Parts: sequence; structure tokens; C-alpha cells
Amino acid sequence: MVPGFVGLGAPHWKPDARGLITGLTLNSNAAHLARAALESVAYQTLDLALAMRQDGAGQASRIRVDGGMAANDWFCQFLANILDAPVERPVELESTARGAAFLAGLSMGIWQDTQDITRAWSCGRLFEPAMDGKLRVDLIAGWRDALKKTLLS
Repeated sequence: MVPGFVGLGAPHWKPDARGLITGLTLNSNAAHLARAALESVAYQTLDLALAMRQDGAGQASRIRVDGGMAANDWFCQFLANILDAPVERPVELESTARGAAFLAGLSMGIWQDTQDITRAWSCGRLFEPAMDGKLRVDLIAGWRDALKKTLLS
């Protein structure tokens, strides 16, 4: 699945792109679509990571995730596999409110600097890459093929 239902943003910047779902069979069901949606997030994250590297950023030694999707163990493992990098999930998944509280705390002097905030972060689970290299390459090639079809439309 390429979720370009309202276009594609970074790093492709194609606002007129349309969504694409490939590989459907008569046996496909809602679970297959849900999995494809989760997989697409991992592939899009890979695309962003590669674009950042092309812009001069180094390869991340670890990726930190948060939010509702991060509660899904399968997704976190797939992300680690596709990025070929460890993925850290915090104890506290919903970081938006926590981040706002940290910013307020910085302005009130509760936190001295961002290093204080960094020390307050706590890993709840680490997901190590565990996918066979050939399978990873094949899956990414399938994503690239679907993405190419979307970008050409």
C-alpha cells in the first residue's frame, strides 16, 4: 500500500499522487489491509531516513518511536527490520503532552536545559533488526515498485 490518498509529502513531494494498493487476491481481508498500512509507514520512514542521509545527516544508530502506533510490537519490529536499526519505544508512549510539559518546565526553570529532559526519557522496549537481508531487500524493492507506479500516475 502506498497511502497517497491526499498526495505524498516528504521526501517525494507529489501532492497529486493517488493511493495504491497492490497484490490483492480473493483471500485478502481487512487484516491484510491493516498490515499493509503499517508496513507503508515503515517504508515511508525508510524513505525519509535515506533522504536525510542524502542531505548530509549520518545514519541513526537508534530510532525512537512514540504514539499510539508504537504500542504495536509487530510494527516496531517491522520498522527495526526495514530500517536495519534498533528501535526504542519509551515507557510513556504518548509523548505529545509530555513534550508540552517539558517545554513549560523549561520556561519555568523546572528543567535547566534539554539535557535534563533527555535524561528523563526511559526506554520501555528495544526492538533489534532480525530480518534476513535478502527478504529486506526484496520487500523494499516491492515498495519501490509500488511507489514508482504511484509517482507516475
